[in-house]
Amino acid sequence: MTDFEDLLAFVERETTFATSYYDDAYLDRRVSARMRRRDADTYAEYLDVLREDPDERAELLDTLSVNVTQFFRDRKVWAALEDVLVETADDQSSVSIWSAACADGREPYSLAMLALDAGLPPRDVDILATDIDEDALDRARQGFYQSTRTADIREQLGFLDDPMAYVEQRGDGGFVVADHVKDLVTFERHDLITDDPKSGFDLVCCRNVCIYIDKQYKRPILDTVSASLRPGGHLVLGQTETLPSGVKERFEAADPRIRIYRRLPEA
Repeated sequence: MTDFEDLLAFVERETTFATSYYDDAYLDRRVSARMRRRDADTYAEYLDVLREDPDERAELLDTLSVNVTQFFRDRKVWAALEDVLVETADDQSSVSIWSAACADGREPYSLAMLALDAGLPPRDVDILATDIDEDALDRARQGFYQSTRTADIREQLGFLDDPMAYVEQRGDGGFVVADHVKDLVTFERHDLITDDPKSGFDLVCCRNVCIYIDKQYKRPILDTVSASLRPGGHLVLGQTETLPSGVKERFEAADPRIRIYRRLPEA
Protein backbone atom coordinates (compact mmCIF):
# COMPACT_ATOMS: atom_id res chain seq x y z
CA MET A 1 0.00 0.00 0.00
CA THR A 2 1.35 3.44 -0.94
CA ASP A 3 1.58 6.38 1.46
CA PHE A 4 -1.33 8.03 -0.36
CA GLU A 5 -3.46 4.89 0.02
CA ASP A 6 -2.52 4.75 3.72
CA LEU A 7 -3.69 8.33 4.11
CA LEU A 8 -7.01 7.68 2.35
CA ALA A 9 -7.60 4.54 4.42
CA PHE A 10 -7.09 6.59 7.59
CA VAL A 11 -9.52 9.27 6.40
CA GLU A 12 -12.19 6.72 5.54
CA ARG A 13 -11.72 4.94 8.86
CA GLU A 14 -11.64 8.01 11.09
CA THR A 15 -14.19 10.29 9.39
CA THR A 16 -17.56 9.93 7.70
CA PHE A 17 -16.07 10.51 4.24
CA ALA A 18 -16.05 7.50 1.86
CA THR A 19 -12.85 8.15 -0.10
CA SER A 20 -13.40 4.96 -2.11
CA TYR A 21 -16.31 6.63 -3.94
CA TYR A 22 -14.16 9.41 -5.35
CA ASP A 23 -11.74 9.75 -8.21
CA ASP A 24 -8.09 9.60 -7.03
CA ALA A 25 -7.12 12.73 -8.98
CA TYR A 26 -9.87 14.72 -7.23
CA LEU A 27 -8.81 13.41 -3.82
CA ASP A 28 -5.15 14.16 -4.51
CA ARG A 29 -5.91 17.79 -5.45
CA ARG A 30 -7.88 18.35 -2.26
CA VAL A 31 -5.37 16.57 0.00
CA SER A 32 -2.45 18.43 -1.60
CA ALA A 33 -4.17 21.75 -0.90
CA ARG A 34 -4.31 20.93 2.82
CA MET A 35 -0.73 19.65 2.77
CA ARG A 36 0.44 23.03 1.50
CA ARG A 37 -1.50 24.77 4.28
CA ARG A 38 0.23 22.59 6.87
CA ASP A 39 3.69 22.66 5.26
CA ALA A 40 3.69 18.90 4.87
CA ASP A 41 5.99 17.72 2.09
CA THR A 42 4.88 14.08 1.88
CA TYR A 43 1.70 12.07 2.33
CA ALA A 44 3.31 10.25 5.25
CA GLU A 45 4.13 13.55 6.95
CA TYR A 46 0.60 14.80 6.45
CA LEU A 47 -0.83 11.54 7.78
CA ASP A 48 1.10 12.15 11.00
CA VAL A 49 -0.55 15.58 11.20
CA LEU A 50 -3.99 14.01 10.75
CA ARG A 51 -3.33 11.43 13.47
CA GLU A 52 -2.30 14.10 15.96
CA ASP A 53 -4.69 16.93 15.12
CA PRO A 54 -8.49 16.40 15.16
CA ASP A 55 -9.00 19.95 13.89
CA GLU A 56 -7.00 19.16 10.77
CA ARG A 57 -9.13 16.05 10.20
CA ALA A 58 -12.17 18.31 10.27
CA GLU A 59 -10.53 20.79 7.88
CA LEU A 60 -9.66 18.01 5.43
CA LEU A 61 -13.16 16.56 5.61
CA ASP A 62 -14.58 19.98 4.82
CA THR A 63 -12.17 20.38 1.89
CA LEU A 64 -13.05 16.96 0.50
CA SER A 65 -16.80 17.29 0.94
CA VAL A 66 -17.70 20.80 -0.17
CA ASN A 67 -17.27 21.56 -3.84
CA VAL A 68 -17.09 25.01 -5.43
CA THR A 69 -20.54 26.54 -5.55
CA GLN A 70 -22.20 29.91 -5.87
CA PHE A 71 -25.63 31.45 -6.31
CA PHE A 72 -26.96 31.13 -9.88
CA ARG A 73 -23.83 29.55 -11.27
CA ASP A 74 -24.09 29.45 -15.09
CA ARG A 75 -26.97 31.83 -15.75
CA LYS A 76 -28.16 30.28 -19.00
CA VAL A 77 -29.00 27.14 -17.00
CA TRP A 78 -30.98 29.18 -14.49
CA ALA A 79 -32.89 30.97 -17.23
CA ALA A 80 -33.93 27.59 -18.61
CA LEU A 81 -34.81 26.31 -15.13
CA GLU A 82 -37.11 29.28 -14.58
CA ASP A 83 -39.06 28.17 -17.66
CA VAL A 84 -39.22 24.61 -16.29
CA LEU A 85 -40.54 25.81 -12.92
CA VAL A 86 -43.18 28.07 -14.43
CA GLU A 87 -44.37 25.45 -16.92
CA THR A 88 -44.55 22.78 -14.20
CA ALA A 89 -46.49 25.07 -11.87
CA ASP A 90 -48.88 25.97 -14.69
CA ASP A 91 -49.51 22.29 -15.42
CA GLN A 92 -50.08 21.06 -11.89
CA SER A 93 -50.12 24.09 -9.53
CA SER A 94 -47.17 22.94 -7.39
CA VAL A 95 -43.49 22.10 -7.85
CA SER A 96 -41.44 19.53 -5.93
CA ILE A 97 -37.66 19.89 -6.28
CA TRP A 98 -34.65 17.91 -5.06
CA SER A 99 -31.23 19.60 -4.87
CA ALA A 100 -28.92 16.58 -4.57
CA ALA A 101 -25.43 17.09 -3.13
CA CYS A 102 -26.34 20.66 -2.14
CA ALA A 103 -23.05 21.48 -0.37
CA ASP A 104 -23.44 24.78 1.54
CA GLY A 105 -27.00 25.42 0.36
CA ARG A 106 -26.53 27.98 -2.39
CA GLU A 107 -28.16 25.82 -5.05
CA PRO A 108 -31.41 25.09 -3.16
CA TYR A 109 -31.65 28.69 -1.99
CA SER A 110 -31.10 29.80 -5.59
CA LEU A 111 -33.97 27.52 -6.61
CA ALA A 112 -36.20 29.00 -3.92
CA MET A 113 -35.34 32.58 -4.92
CA LEU A 114 -35.86 31.72 -8.59
CA ALA A 115 -39.32 30.31 -7.90
CA LEU A 116 -40.35 33.32 -5.83
CA ASP A 117 -38.90 35.78 -8.34
CA ALA A 118 -40.91 34.04 -11.08
CA GLY A 119 -44.08 34.65 -9.09
CA LEU A 120 -44.77 31.13 -7.84
CA PRO A 121 -46.75 31.14 -4.58
CA PRO A 122 -44.56 29.95 -1.68
CA ARG A 123 -47.14 27.35 -0.63
CA ASP A 124 -46.74 25.69 -4.05
CA VAL A 125 -42.95 25.22 -3.88
CA ASP A 126 -41.30 22.40 -1.92
CA ILE A 127 -37.50 21.97 -2.07
CA LEU A 128 -35.53 19.12 -0.51
CA ALA A 129 -31.78 19.71 -0.23
CA THR A 130 -29.47 16.84 0.67
CA ASP A 131 -25.79 16.22 1.16
CA ILE A 132 -23.56 13.57 2.68
CA ASP A 133 -21.73 16.09 4.90
CA GLU A 134 -23.52 17.05 8.13
CA ASP A 135 -21.24 20.06 8.69
CA ALA A 136 -22.10 21.45 5.26
CA LEU A 137 -25.79 20.93 6.00
CA ASP A 138 -25.46 22.81 9.29
CA ARG A 139 -23.90 25.76 7.46
CA ALA A 140 -26.59 25.57 4.79
CA ARG A 141 -29.37 25.76 7.38
CA GLN A 142 -27.82 28.94 8.79
CA GLY A 143 -27.92 30.52 5.32
CA PHE A 144 -25.09 32.98 5.97
CA TYR A 145 -22.68 33.78 3.13
CA GLN A 146 -19.73 36.14 3.04
CA SER A 147 -18.77 38.27 0.06
CA THR A 148 -15.07 38.11 -0.79
CA ARG A 149 -12.78 39.59 -3.41
CA THR A 150 -13.55 36.65 -5.72
CA ALA A 151 -17.15 35.93 -4.68
CA ASP A 152 -19.44 38.94 -4.62
CA ILE A 153 -22.82 37.75 -3.31
CA ARG A 154 -24.64 40.87 -4.52
CA GLU A 155 -23.27 40.32 -8.02
CA GLN A 156 -24.30 36.64 -7.99
CA LEU A 157 -27.84 37.57 -7.00
CA GLY A 158 -28.01 40.11 -9.82
CA PHE A 159 -29.67 37.41 -11.92
CA LEU A 160 -32.88 38.12 -10.01
CA ASP A 161 -35.29 41.00 -10.68
CA ASP A 162 -35.26 42.03 -7.01
CA PRO A 163 -32.27 40.33 -5.37
CA MET A 164 -32.35 42.17 -2.07
CA ALA A 165 -35.89 40.94 -1.44
CA TYR A 166 -34.43 37.50 -0.64
CA VAL A 167 -31.43 38.26 1.57
CA GLU A 168 -30.55 40.57 4.42
CA GLN A 169 -27.20 42.33 4.26
CA ARG A 170 -24.98 42.34 7.34
CA GLY A 171 -22.55 45.10 8.21
CA ASP A 172 -19.47 42.92 7.69
CA GLY A 173 -20.20 42.33 4.00
CA GLY A 174 -22.07 39.11 4.63
CA PHE A 175 -25.60 38.18 3.65
CA VAL A 176 -28.12 35.92 5.34
CA VAL A 177 -30.93 34.27 3.39
CA ALA A 178 -34.31 35.68 4.37
CA ASP A 179 -36.67 33.50 6.38
CA HIS A 180 -39.34 33.41 3.68
CA VAL A 181 -36.75 31.82 1.36
CA LYS A 182 -35.51 29.37 4.00
CA ASP A 183 -39.09 28.25 4.62
CA LEU A 184 -39.19 26.67 1.15
CA VAL A 185 -36.16 24.43 1.78
CA THR A 186 -35.77 21.31 3.94
CA PHE A 187 -32.25 19.98 4.54
CA GLU A 188 -31.41 16.36 5.33
CA ARG A 189 -28.48 13.95 5.00
CA HIS A 190 -28.55 11.56 2.07
CA ASP A 191 -25.89 9.38 0.41
CA LEU A 192 -26.57 9.23 -3.32
CA ILE A 193 -24.70 5.94 -3.66
CA THR A 194 -25.95 3.87 -0.74
CA ASP A 195 -29.27 5.42 0.32
CA ASP A 196 -32.63 4.69 -1.30
CA PRO A 197 -34.05 6.88 -4.07
CA LYS A 198 -36.67 9.50 -3.31
CA SER A 199 -39.90 9.61 -5.29
CA GLY A 200 -42.24 11.89 -7.20
CA PHE A 201 -40.02 14.90 -7.84
CA ASP A 202 -40.76 17.30 -10.67
CA LEU A 203 -37.16 18.49 -10.85
CA VAL A 204 -33.89 16.99 -9.63
CA CYS A 205 -30.68 19.03 -9.75
CA CYS A 206 -27.57 16.86 -9.58
CA ARG A 207 -25.02 19.23 -11.06
CA ASN A 208 -21.26 18.67 -11.06
CA VAL A 209 -21.44 15.65 -8.77
CA CYS A 210 -20.41 12.80 -11.05
CA ILE A 211 -17.31 14.60 -12.31
CA TYR A 212 -15.69 13.97 -8.91
CA ILE A 213 -16.90 10.40 -8.46
CA ASP A 214 -15.07 7.21 -9.38
CA LYS A 215 -16.49 5.72 -12.59
CA GLN A 216 -18.02 2.64 -10.96
CA TYR A 217 -20.24 4.80 -8.71
CA LYS A 218 -21.62 7.16 -11.35
CA ARG A 219 -24.27 4.71 -12.54
CA PRO A 220 -25.68 4.10 -9.00
CA ILE A 221 -25.97 7.87 -8.48
CA LEU A 222 -27.79 8.41 -11.76
CA ASP A 223 -30.02 5.40 -11.08
CA THR A 224 -30.97 6.98 -7.76
CA VAL A 225 -31.82 10.40 -9.13
CA SER A 226 -33.66 9.10 -12.19
CA ALA A 227 -35.79 6.79 -10.02
CA SER A 228 -36.68 9.82 -7.89
CA LEU A 229 -38.34 11.68 -10.77
CA ARG A 230 -41.96 11.36 -11.79
CA PRO A 231 -42.58 10.64 -15.49
CA GLY A 232 -42.25 13.98 -17.26
CA GLY A 233 -40.02 15.39 -14.52
CA HIS A 234 -36.73 17.09 -15.34
CA LEU A 235 -33.15 16.18 -14.45
CA VAL A 236 -30.36 18.77 -14.57
CA LEU A 237 -26.70 17.73 -14.74
CA GLY A 238 -23.49 19.74 -14.91
CA GLN A 239 -22.25 21.11 -18.23
CA THR A 240 -19.59 18.42 -18.69
CA GLU A 241 -21.74 15.50 -17.50
CA THR A 242 -23.71 13.08 -19.67
CA LEU A 243 -26.13 10.22 -19.13
CA PRO A 244 -24.51 6.80 -19.63
CA SER A 245 -26.03 3.94 -21.57
CA GLY A 246 -28.68 2.23 -19.46
CA VAL A 247 -29.78 5.55 -17.98
CA LYS A 248 -30.13 7.82 -21.02
CA GLU A 249 -32.84 5.50 -22.41
CA ARG A 250 -35.11 6.71 -19.59
CA PHE A 251 -34.89 10.33 -20.77
CA GLU A 252 -35.37 12.63 -23.68
CA ALA A 253 -33.30 15.78 -24.11
CA ALA A 254 -35.32 18.82 -23.07
CA ASP A 255 -32.30 21.09 -23.65
CA PRO A 256 -29.17 19.07 -24.48
CA ARG A 257 -26.92 22.15 -24.67
CA ILE A 258 -27.28 22.73 -20.94
CA ARG A 259 -27.89 19.14 -19.84
CA ILE A 260 -31.60 19.30 -18.99
CA TYR A 261 -33.41 16.01 -19.55
CA ARG A 262 -37.06 14.96 -19.28
CA ARG A 263 -38.01 11.62 -17.73
CA LEU A 264 -39.91 9.42 -20.16
CA PRO A 265 -43.14 7.65 -19.14
CA GLU A 266 -42.60 4.22 -17.67
CA ALA A 267 -42.63 1.44 -20.27
